[in-house]
Amino acid sequence: MVKGFFLCGVIGWIMEIVWTGVWSLVNGDIRMVSTTSIIMFPIYGMAIFLKPVYDVMFDLPIFLRGGIYAVFIFAAEYFFGFVLTRFGACPWSYADAKFNIDGLIRLDYAPAWFAAGLIFEGLVFARA
Repeated sequence: MVKGFFLCGVIGWIMEIVWTGVWSLVNGDIRMVSTTSIIMFPIYGMAIFLKPVYDVMFDLPIFLRGGIYAVFIFAAEYFFGFVLTRFGACPWSYADAKFNIDGLIRLDYAPAWFAAGLIFEGLVFARA
């Protein structure tokens, strides 16, 4: 479990760095500057707790598995965002996004969380 926690943390950081770098490029910054926070490492690391979910649904269709991962990730993002906001430590805010809920999650990120769940599945859950 500890190895999976660290692996999920690193993979999450890498995905965030790539995501924010590409987003930077889309917004005209050819330097593709990326951002993340040390706070995100343990949050991404906690994705290892989706391993039991994978164990139950590994034979379900990929679209169903990805959708279930997205729901769990949205729930975790909302929870951690809510808690961190209370301490003034939340590294993200979606308050200006069109499809946000309380500025803590963006529903238009569903495809990204779908993909992230499947990436964790393929790189961590299926191997643990």
